[in-house]
Amino acid sequence: MPEPSIARRAAHADWSVRPEKRWACLAEREGKGWRAAAPRPVGDPFALAGALLEGGAPAALGLDLPLGLPRAYAAGRPEADFPAFLRARAGDARFFGVAAELDAVGPDAPFYPARGLRGMTRAAHAAALGLEGAAALERWCDRATVTRPAGAPPFWTLGANQSGKAAIGAWRDWLAPALAAEAPYALWPFEGDLRSLLAPGRLVLAEVYPAEALRLLGLRLGGSKRDPEARRRLGPALLAAMEALSVTPEPPLRDAAVAGFGADAAGEDRLDCVLGLLNLVAVLDGAAPDFIPDDPWVRRWEGWVMGQTALPRQR
Repeated sequence: MPEPSIARRAAHADWSVRPEKRWACLAEREGKGWRAAAPRPVGDPFALAGALLEGGAPAALGLDLPLGLPRAYAAGRPEADFPAFLRARAGDARFFGVAAELDAVGPDAPFYPARGLRGMTRAAHAAALGLEGAAALERWCDRATVTRPAGAPPFWTLGANQSGKAAIGAWRDWLAPALAAEAPYALWPFEGDLRSLLAPGRLVLAEVYPAEALRLLGLRLGGSKRDPEARRRLGPALLAAMEALSVTPEPPLRDAAVAGFGADAAGEDRLDCVLGLLNLVAVLDGAAPDFIPDDPWVRRWEGWVMGQTALPRQR
């Protein structure tokens, strides 16, 4: 394995609009490997970030939520890039509201819809934002690849596959005010590649998808991740992936993996945060590439999914 990065702590937070569905898995450098703890509730994200930065060591945090904006939307913005845009949204209640009707949608209020309505389409949502076609709502990394289906656009807030409400919760309540207050965060890939961003006293934030992590780790979930038995069957392969990455699970984490992370509704979230952590560790330590497409819109505005190397089928 390549030389480990200088990161001393790493974590992944599986995000949700509901705080009880937000779980994080944390790991600390141990020699050339890592020691990982069992998943725990995220709680206060400011406190989580503070714990990762304790002692001033470089740290990285993966987030299962959108970090970036569609290029068609960003083209009309006056800010220089996504971090500057997010910093300017601190306290902007109008931007973070969810429109119930299309006539309330606009560039300064892009999130939609508040509820399901007959005849509602993403094409109509795009038109209300002044964009041409439903595809204009998507970032490049949201689009389907040969290895996974498409994700949801960041402004869409309806359905099981939506990510807009998670974006609202994280951007409004944590990231925008933190960046406005000059918190020591760096957003990948907007401010550089992962290793170059790691520095003492700095927390690097990156978008990480558990579904992409399964592919990167070579794992196959035989069934729905909501099924405790499917998660239990994954346990041996998951522990083998940890060993391959020099990640030593603490006993409660090992027991959780063997047991399928519990039979309750949060079991899938606990699995997801572990998968996200392993994805992040793989990139940190060079077992997977820190791939960023050579596209200025991706690097300034849209962002990318850490560990994803497959390009979308459609540009």
